[in-house]
Amino acid sequence: MPLATAGLLIGMLLSVLDQTVVAIALPDIAADLGGMSAIGWIVTSYVLASTATGALYGRVSDRFGRRAVFVTAIAVFLAGSALCGLAQTMPQLITARTVQGIGAGALFVLPAIALSELYPQHLRSRVQGFTGGVFALASVGGPLAGGAITDAWGWRWIFYINLPLGLLSVACTAIALRLPRTGGAGKVDLPGAVLLAGATAGLLLVAEWGGGAYPWTSGLILSLIGAVAVVSALFVWRERRAANPLLPLRLFADPVLRVVLPATALLGALLGGSIVYLPTYLQAAYGMSATQAGLALNPYVLTFMAVSSLAGARIGASGRFKPYLLAGSVIAVAGFALLGRITPDAAYALLAVEIGVLGVGFGLLMQSLVVVAQNAASPADLAATTSAVVSVRGLGLSLGVALFGTLLTRELQGHAPSPEATAAAIPGVLFWGVPAAVVLVALMALLPRTVNRVTP
Repeated sequence: MPLATAGLLIGMLLSVLDQTVVAIALPDIAADLGGMSAIGWIVTSYVLASTATGALYGRVSDRFGRRAVFVTAIAVFLAGSALCGLAQTMPQLITARTVQGIGAGALFVLPAIALSELYPQHLRSRVQGFTGGVFALASVGGPLAGGAITDAWGWRWIFYINLPLGLLSVACTAIALRLPRTGGAGKVDLPGAVLLAGATAGLLLVAEWGGGAYPWTSGLILSLIGAVAVVSALFVWRERRAANPLLPLRLFADPVLRVVLPATALLGALLGGSIVYLPTYLQAAYGMSATQAGLALNPYVLTFMAVSSLAGARIGASGRFKPYLLAGSVIAVAGFALLGRITPDAAYALLAVEIGVLGVGFGLLMQSLVVVAQNAASPADLAATTSAVVSVRGLGLSLGVALFGTLLTRELQGHAPSPEATAAAIPGVLFWGVPAAVVLVALMALLPRTVNRVTP
């Protein structure tokens, strides 16, 4: 099992890294390939493809097996990585990033499913705690790694470096991952997958463009909102009639999942906003380089990783989730409240304490929500449930980045662009995390008491 676990975690690391590692290299890419007006699509195309396909992989792996689907997804991801490194024009790079994202959609979902099947139920919290640490390390360490690689070897190597790591992941899982197929011979719900991907992509585009590239009342944004509503309704209609639905609607009848899914989306949004705008604040307020800002986030990353791992072990031993989830959400409220009051002239030591508080809150919450959902699911619905939770978190993260960006744009209106204006505006943006985290507290309080005890 250790070899299989390592292979799965490496794949997960790659999927998150390539969502964050590229941002720091965008100026070099634009200088090399041109097409500055389309540079945002280097990130957006990857996020759209990975988020839109994530839910599909759980059902596909039910049908064809976790190992086969994971190895195939890694192969697609590596092909996209190689094409990214070889790209000579901006359209080629955006296309290659889309291919990469299609593969990456599986690389967080399938490890979360497979690890829950590899280990007995009472060890799920401990093992999933490691995945939370991987997420934190990759999310915050991505810009740091991207900056170091770009400075040392050039931007193309942020994609080429995936090849040996991906092959190592393939080798580990191909040798050691042995799990039975669980879905029988039922057909995969491809129409449902297409509808869900369309609704997800449309929602992300609304968040990405609304209030920035286009006014919220523009014809394009209103049309996109209408299209998302129609496609979502068609998806629900399809899932009610499909013999083997992509996302069985019976999942939403479970009182645990009715709380966990919106809570996970909200947590993803808070994670996205903090991961993107804390480094920006460090650069603007303290004049740090990208590499220095990445290192300065160590209090956030290390507390996130340590608490996620330790809490997973404690929950696994006691089976009591609700106290940890309530504590995590309350601490998240405190973290955002503290960050919302920080001033650009505050000592870095004070900021380090505050981001450490936020890391503690997220460490208690992130993977515990996944395990709560998994424990509430029947064995037949484990893959669909895990896919739903992980995909909803990814969607929330992407929406959070976009919405926090819209808030920052609003805060900066009327101010000349400058690091000082950005540093003064970001605390006000982060303070919006307080009411969102308060909602998270309320949702955690609604969790049924039955999630407090896991059946060994």
